[in-house]
Amino acid sequence: MLLSSVLLQAAAAAVGLGKLGAFIGAGLAVIGAGIGIGRIGGSAMDAIGRQPEASGDIRNNMIIAAALVEGVALFAIVVCLLVYFL
Repeated sequence: MLLSSVLLQAAAAAVGLGKLGAFIGAGLAVIGAGIGIGRIGGSAMDAIGRQPEASGDIRNNMIIAAALVEGVALFAIVVCLLVYFL
């Protein structure tokens, strides 16, 4: 009930639900990327602890995976900003 009244007030104030959705989407993208990169780093540290001799390969794969997650998050934020400004 409270959420619907907030959404109605936002629509009445000419903010637009698209802009509200853009803010929510950008926030979710940032939170998701932070959680994903944290899990990648934690799993890599566990793997290096189990097999120290493979630390170079694990580190390289961790950096590549983190870069891919960060790239997807950046793309999502750009799309949200485009929705907001256009």
